[in-house]
Amino acid sequence: MDQKIKHPYLVISGMLLGAFVGMFSETSLNIALPTLVKSFSTTTSTVQWLVTGYMLVIGIILPLSSIISKWFTTRQIISFALIDFMVGAIISALAPNFPALLAGRMIQGIGTGLILPLMFAVTMQVFPPQKIGTAIGVNGLVIMFAPAIGPTLTGFILGKLSWNWIFWLFVPFLAIALLFTLRFLVNIEKVTRPRVDKLSIFESAVGCSCIVVGVSFASTFGWLSWQVLAFLIVGIIILAAYAVRQIKLPVPILKLQTLKDKNFAICVLIVMLDFGMMLSAMYLLPMYIQNSLLLPVALTGIVMLPGGVVNAITSAIAGRIYDYAGFKKPAVFGFIIALIGAVMLAFSTVHTSIAYIITANVILMIGGPLAMSPVQSGALNSLSAADSGDGSTILNTVQQIFGAVCTAIATSLLGMGQRSVSGSAPVKFVTGFHYGLGFTITVIIVGIMLVTLTKEQRTSKGVDLN
Repeated sequence: MDQKIKHPYLVISGMLLGAFVGMFSETSLNIALPTLVKSFSTTTSTVQWLVTGYMLVIGIILPLSSIISKWFTTRQIISFALIDFMVGAIISALAPNFPALLAGRMIQGIGTGLILPLMFAVTMQVFPPQKIGTAIGVNGLVIMFAPAIGPTLTGFILGKLSWNWIFWLFVPFLAIALLFTLRFLVNIEKVTRPRVDKLSIFESAVGCSCIVVGVSFASTFGWLSWQVLAFLIVGIIILAAYAVRQIKLPVPILKLQTLKDKNFAICVLIVMLDFGMMLSAMYLLPMYIQNSLLLPVALTGIVMLPGGVVNAITSAIAGRIYDYAGFKKPAVFGFIIALIGAVMLAFSTVHTSIAYIITANVILMIGGPLAMSPVQSGALNSLSAADSGDGSTILNTVQQIFGAVCTAIATSLLGMGQRSVSGSAPVKFVTGFHYGLGFTITVIIVGIMLVTLTKEQRTSKGVDLN
């Protein structure tokens, strides 16, 4: 953009609120899964599709955001996304059966998938370079705090109302976001309407779907079953073909050439791992509290609350840290702190005190966002302003796809752990919880190793808007 924006936070206000609802929705059902299993007389492996299916749709839509932004104005895209999310929320709220509920959830995923990358792209365009770190930190606050607070608010709702009200809660906030969007959002890209490569869209959607479906099937058929291996192999082959096609196309759906920047590529992996670590832990913890500690759903929400509050505070501070200290040191400290929290949870039993669980969750919620916002800022500042949109899309896409995969893996390990021991249901569940946390801890360790491979880059390549 050439003009200076006087009130950039007003410009992104509608997207911030819409993204908050979208990310809140990502974990809001975690605490409700045991309730939904009973309501629809189904299994945990089936109900988890409300989480993985939602993230899968987001991951499918995200790579298309760049080409979509060249066919429609920013305001048109965000307005559609918010209306789409409202429609999906209403369908879910009125769902008479599980397929209808899942359909509504996946419709909501379309809206979130459109909002997330544009929020970062608009932020990079309307804020001056010296304030980008803080602005990205605000975006990170939305992305990290919303899923962290989701289980708490959902617990309060389920304590007094039915699960349907989780979705009714979304509607008024989305309506407010739509009003802000129509009033303040500016268009950041010219509508050029280039040719759309339909084969690329097909490859992206089918490849990502096969990967997530394959991992999800592991909880039912086992990791070495032909169903799992077939979906994973087909998904990998199709995604490889998609990547090759994007590199060769003159106007790709997603500019994968941005990954040639080594620092950006490593930062993408770090953000992916951080997000997957957080989601897997937040997926497992509410179910452990209800099924092993046998706490009611409303009290489970209260137990999760301190972690959500600390997450918000850390997310807000972490964005500012990048402006002064870069991303490498905060990322290392963040992962180490998260590792301490995850290991503490791994020592939990059916008799662990609530205070211990709250403490471990708080520590985990400090570590995750402390690494997330600075690394996101460092990743995008490794790129030119022209590539920031594609960079943002890549960052958000890998987060959602890996988040869906992590949730499916956690579900599989949860079931594997439960089947590995005998005893009461709470004892079996806590063993499954430990199996799932083993994966979370592994992800954290890999994240620490990757941070050591990055190089600090303090000079922004972005365009000065002043």
